[in-house]
Amino acid sequence: MLLTIDCGNTNIVLGLYEGDTLRNSWRISTVSSKTEDEYYVLFQNMLAAGGLGLSHIDGFIVSSVVPSVTTALRRFAAKYLTFPASFVDAHTETGVPIRIDNPAEVGSDRIVNALAGHHKYGGYLIIVDFGTATTFDVVSPQGEYLGGAICPGLEISAGALFAKAAKLANITMEKPAHIIGKNTTECLRSGLLYGYGCLVDGLIEKMTKELSAKPMVIATGGLGQLISEFSEKIDVVDQLLTLEGLRLLWEKGC
Repeated sequence: MLLTIDCGNTNIVLGLYEGDTLRNSWRISTVSSKTEDEYYVLFQNMLAAGGLGLSHIDGFIVSSVVPSVTTALRRFAAKYLTFPASFVDAHTETGVPIRIDNPAEVGSDRIVNALAGHHKYGGYLIIVDFGTATTFDVVSPQGEYLGGAICPGLEISAGALFAKAAKLANITMEKPAHIIGKNTTECLRSGLLYGYGCLVDGLIEKMTKELSAKPMVIATGGLGQLISEFSEKIDVVDQLLTLEGLRLLWEKGC
């Protein structure tokens, strides 16, 4: 079985594959101070819930944008695994042509998403990954990574607002009853959720004009499902797209 790990700044998403079938997935908070031994206990407990253990794992591939977590997982792999683990970085031969000024600048998760998106959907794609940052990645029909955009994530934006505006209290992210809010809480929800949806749609519209082609728009990441309710441009929500890309890379021998 293959254990795939997508480590972002806010969450770590794990997927357990048996062949090309996703048998289980988990989402946990990213803790930059966690040690290799703590990851060993964590993985054992997760697998044990399904009657499995690390002895059932014969594949292990990681995409991480958090250096401290990458280091801990490398130490975990060296200490506890009996086979070579794979860590995706700028030097990994993913098979995705990167058509930007400095390919080494692109986060591994964005390239993995491009690979998975091209494999699953084809054609022109805009992949919007809603995480700590919101990234927009454009993929050609030939599977080339053409570039994109990076915005502050919804939760970062909300956190900055609440931190800087003394009279505004933190709120839960729920759909407001009205776009024109009737109280402070509704105004905040409308501004954050509908406002963020408009940000997403506006960027997609401008990217589409620049492409001179109609792309499929795929939302992924932890907030993908939520924001899709406030966007008119998102076609598909595929929250585990990165895990699928990691599985494809493992099959390629990366």
